[in-house]
Amino acid sequence: MNFHVLTLFPEMIEQGCGASILGRAQAKGAISVKVTDIRDYSEDVRHGRVDDYPYGGGAGMVMQAGPVVRAYRDVAAQYETPPRVIYVTPQGRVFDQKLAEELAQCDTLLFLCGHYEGIDERALEEIATDYVSIGDYVLTGGELPAMVMIDAISRLVPGVLNNKESAEFESFHDNLLEYPQYTRPEIFEGRRVPEVLLSGHHANIEKWRRQQSLLRTRERRPDLLETASLTKEDLKYLKTLDALEQ
Repeated sequence: MNFHVLTLFPEMIEQGCGASILGRAQAKGAISVKVTDIRDYSEDVRHGRVDDYPYGGGAGMVMQAGPVVRAYRDVAAQYETPPRVIYVTPQGRVFDQKLAEELAQCDTLLFLCGHYEGIDERALEEIATDYVSIGDYVLTGGELPAMVMIDAISRLVPGVLNNKESAEFESFHDNLLEYPQYTRPEIFEGRRVPEVLLSGHHANIEKWRRQQSLLRTRERRPDLLETASLTKEDLKYLKTLDALEQ
């Protein structure tokens, strides 16, 4: 899968995506992460300026349409079909696992990272296909959100993770939070690993893990239960928890 990022700070993307799982995934060819510096497309050759004052007044500066559109067209020409363009903005659809799964089906994704007070609307009208946010707060630029999304999407790309089950059976599988995890030692500062995990009884272990996922989701993210994939056994267990609180 190909990721391409349009940014004013290419070093952020290169360093952030060059380590850990993303770095290894690039090394073995499971994904590629390319970066284009929007400043390279400025008409101001001397200073590389890409922003100007907003029409109508107001605080801050706005990224100009020209450099952004020229950078996009140069990148798009490298691919057989125009890439899906994700504009990173707090005004967009909130990124979640469902959207990550949808985007993971694409061959190429292009992330457009804004700065200052945003990007000239005419550039967005020309090239943006999706407006996506990672949460209701404001960041300095779009680079960190872009890396968050690249990381989440990459985990769903075949060949990125060594353990095939890792991407499927972790937080948000069936829209539930992940169950608690334990490793050696068996006892740490008086706290024991749950006995069921030491039993070797796989059916009981899976049942315990499922119930723990339900319990954790109910306590920490009850909103997820509204859209979770629940079995009759799941619903029965949740009703038991409700009854215990009454």
